[in-house]
Amino acid sequence: MVSPENAKSSSDDEEQQMELDEEMENEICRVWDMSMDEDVALFLQEFNAPDIFMGVLAKSKCPRLREICVGILGNMACFQEICVSISSDKNLGQVLLHCLYDSDPPTLLETSRLLLTCLSQTEVASVWVERIRENPAIYDSICFIMSSSTNVDLLVKVGEVVDKLFDLDEKLMLEWIRSGPVQALDQPQEDSEQQPVFRLVPCVLEAAKQVRSENPEGLDVYMHILQLLTTVDDGIQAIVQCPDTGKDTWNLLFDLVCCEFCQADDPPIILQEQKTVLASVFSVLSAIYASQAEQEYLKIGKVDLPLIDSLIRVLQNMEHCQKKPENSTESNTEETKKSDLNQDDFHLKILKDISCEFLSNIFQVLTKETVTQGLKEGQLSEQKCSCAFENLLPFYSPVVEDFLKILREVDKNLAGNLEEGFPSLKIQT
Repeated sequence: MVSPENAKSSSDDEEQQMELDEEMENEICRVWDMSMDEDVALFLQEFNAPDIFMGVLAKSKCPRLREICVGILGNMACFQEICVSISSDKNLGQVLLHCLYDSDPPTLLETSRLLLTCLSQTEVASVWVERIRENPAIYDSICFIMSSSTNVDLLVKVGEVVDKLFDLDEKLMLEWIRSGPVQALDQPQEDSEQQPVFRLVPCVLEAAKQVRSENPEGLDVYMHILQLLTTVDDGIQAIVQCPDTGKDTWNLLFDLVCCEFCQADDPPIILQEQKTVLASVFSVLSAIYASQAEQEYLKIGKVDLPLIDSLIRVLQNMEHCQKKPENSTESNTEETKKSDLNQDDFHLKILKDISCEFLSNIFQVLTKETVTQGLKEGQLSEQKCSCAFENLLPFYSPVVEDFLKILREVDKNLAGNLEEGFPSLKIQT
């Protein structure tokens, strides 16, 4: 199908090459299925299948054929020895990365799957990171996919690749965060449109919106990408520097925690399913909240009380999910003994730490008016305040004490009841 004679024939023949003969497709698909077996994969390796596929990928005009060839290579790469061999072939590596510029979604999906497999092998991950760094156009291609594709499977897999890349290499993440200005060079210097130079965040947001309803795991991946961005100053700036981007990010995440995740009518155990995505979302919201407190979108929507309500509900549900009340020293020794429970406890602890820090930051800016409104609307009932105190003490004692001072002015009885329940606060009176 890709021999020089056929490739140089008439344009009609070239059009015919766009589709595989049904019998040939069935046969190659059988090889694709069988390549999941290690013996078959090694057999294909022995007979230089990767070189054959490289030739096909470089010359073929048939999208289905390219998809299958990358798919077979993806299966073969699941085995360490073959993965190392494929990764060490520089020419094959360049051809495979070139597949990221393909316009065919199934080929892009298989290419992303193969890349993720290689990036997950510690022996070769750095080779692929370096190759990707040397090909800046890959950034553009991935941004284009995230911002324009409606193929949820492809978006999830591309998201996993980006998440893995950022997790492996902070320098690459910083390069991609800063890649925006290059795209603005063709604009006039005075053009106000040049201000939002960071393109990565809007692309991630667009993909997150696309996968939100159809693939919860995919949403988790994109929220984790945003969380990784907030681990560096440039990443936070990428989110908040442009008011529209900051507002879009805030609105999406605020909507997730206040209207979708861990709602009042959900069973408490739902927290086990949502703990990792909630940790990412609260972490990003907290970073925006801390760096952009003066922004209008953080005031007009009266964000403090809905967030307090969501954070306290998460902390209440956490108590139901944990077999024992959390005791940090006891919990840590338990963690070493039980591996399954250990993972749950570990992720719940991360969520708890993030939730408590965020809650304490919100408590610090509460005014008498907001507390009065919260008591009236139920976000700051005695039960909820008690849950907040239980989790915030003793690490955030000054914050709780300041909140209690405001509470005494608004509702003396409630403040007195809380002091009774938490004797350490009474001493401060």
